[in-house]
Amino acid sequence: MSGLSSSLQGLLDQFRDLCLSFDVNSPKKRTNLAGVLDAIAIELASSEEARKHIGSDDTGLWTNISKLWRSLARAQLTFWDGDSDGDDEDRQDGSTSAQGCSFSQFCVSLSRFIRNLVAAVPANQNKAFESEPDIRRLLHYYTSWTSMEDQDAVLAARILTQTLANIITGNNALMSTLWETYLNLPEDQVVLMRLMLSRDDRTLVAAMTLVKNCIADSRTRAKMLTRTTIGSRLCVSLLDNMVKLYEADEGSDGGKAFDTGYEIFTRIFEAGLLPELYSRLNIEGEIVTPHQTTLLKLLDSYLQSTPVLTSSPNPKVKTTHVKLTPMLTKCFFGLSSYAQTAIRRALRPSEAELVSPTASPISLPTPHSHNIFLPAELDVMLPKVCEAIVLVTQCMVSIILASEDARVSPDPELGPVESLQDYFNNQNSSDGVGLVENLIGLLRLLDRFLPRINFGKPVETPRNTSSRSHEDCSTSQPSPQQPGSLGFSYLKRDLVRLLGILCHERLAVQDRVRSCSGIEVVLNLCVVDERNPYLREHAIFALHNLLEGNAANQAVVDEIKPLGQWDENGVLVDSPGATRK
Repeated sequence: MSGLSSSLQGLLDQFRDLCLSFDVNSPKKRTNLAGVLDAIAIELASSEEARKHIGSDDTGLWTNISKLWRSLARAQLTFWDGDSDGDDEDRQDGSTSAQGCSFSQFCVSLSRFIRNLVAAVPANQNKAFESEPDIRRLLHYYTSWTSMEDQDAVLAARILTQTLANIITGNNALMSTLWETYLNLPEDQVVLMRLMLSRDDRTLVAAMTLVKNCIADSRTRAKMLTRTTIGSRLCVSLLDNMVKLYEADEGSDGGKAFDTGYEIFTRIFEAGLLPELYSRLNIEGEIVTPHQTTLLKLLDSYLQSTPVLTSSPNPKVKTTHVKLTPMLTKCFFGLSSYAQTAIRRALRPSEAELVSPTASPISLPTPHSHNIFLPAELDVMLPKVCEAIVLVTQCMVSIILASEDARVSPDPELGPVESLQDYFNNQNSSDGVGLVENLIGLLRLLDRFLPRINFGKPVETPRNTSSRSHEDCSTSQPSPQQPGSLGFSYLKRDLVRLLGILCHERLAVQDRVRSCSGIEVVLNLCVVDERNPYLREHAIFALHNLLEGNAANQAVVDEIKPLGQWDENGVLVDSPGATRK
């Protein structure tokens, strides 16, 4: 065959000769052929021209390859792989041992040869794909629970996965065929799910790369990942791996797997498929699931690192981000309503609540005469719900800020709005409460439920009794039942930040805040709170936006008499003679 080096031509001749008398059950013959396959693979890795020449061979190359896959799959699945595995060094690099290579080691050599032979050569990919069923059977075997305990089997599974990825990458027809096949397999045959459960980070990189390549340039295949039963299960496993790999060092195999997984979810976001995936992750009876929380974390990271605007002379908000707003709004209302209900149950009821248990939180008086409390009933889901509220709020803030002064593309889901800020301001919950009013109600309850933290200790709001000593107030010890910081960090800060953004240069929204006594709520947040870094700064910014150009709101602030003063430790204490209404 022209165009090949003499050494490579000699190796190919040896390959043909060995295939003529090959017996897969002979360790010696497996060893001899594996050595030739390894040598050819090295030559092919650096020469696309050689790959094309060899792949176009019409003297039986692909027939021999097909026979090798078939005989190996039959032998491996029929007999227990009890051959000697060689020493540890052989296992790590996949080379054959002097004692004869096992089935799994021979599989590594054959897979590596095919992996290098098909790279970026469509004709070779089409030929190699004919053996996909046998490759899948071997992959299923090597990802079984018992096989994954063996290092040779782990290596075989990894190289087989890389081989599959090389066979289909860049070949749209093959990717569609494989993807549709793999997402419709019987539950016990889903090799992608088994790969996602691997404890080997390099195997995870290979498996995630296969998934990423399949959905990269096809919204149809991405939709299958979020809509089919197997696809949804794959997403759950991917999310589990993202949590597991989050702390992996950058550049490590775990770090590479995390980055590849992040690219998969980026593709899902950019295909506009997040709302559907988020819904499929629901569990009946739970307001938010761990996988939904992880998905929101990834979305938050994506929004903070990706431009929201199109790069045109007249920038518009990307359709991808526009389509997120209905989902974020729905999530906020659902999570906020749940949190408010849980907090009301936890708080000792006020007289207003005893008279009217269904009173709206936004109609309750500002409860600054209440002491640090003992929760009557603390919902164990509340910290997780509050964590999700923080993430949803941060996503809303990112979208609004990035879309400022940009045009919103027409979208039937949004209706006629000029900006995403206006869209959020116009939304109402199912019971008719606006987003701003709902937000104020949640902040009001949180002000009662979560005492601010100063110098590591909860600080009680001063009572109207001036005899209460400063020492008692500043050294109050938290009750064992008081809510801890887990899940509640940044909650007040991000909510008041969102409020300040929503009311910016929107007189009608500023008036709505005043109507539900929201100005007083914001004033009460102008404090130092270690649970909410920069809470005071964000509250002051929100107050500025509420007062700017709004005489009625300014008058409300002017009427408020200071009833306390800050001591040198940043603790608010009552002024002598001041009385609270």
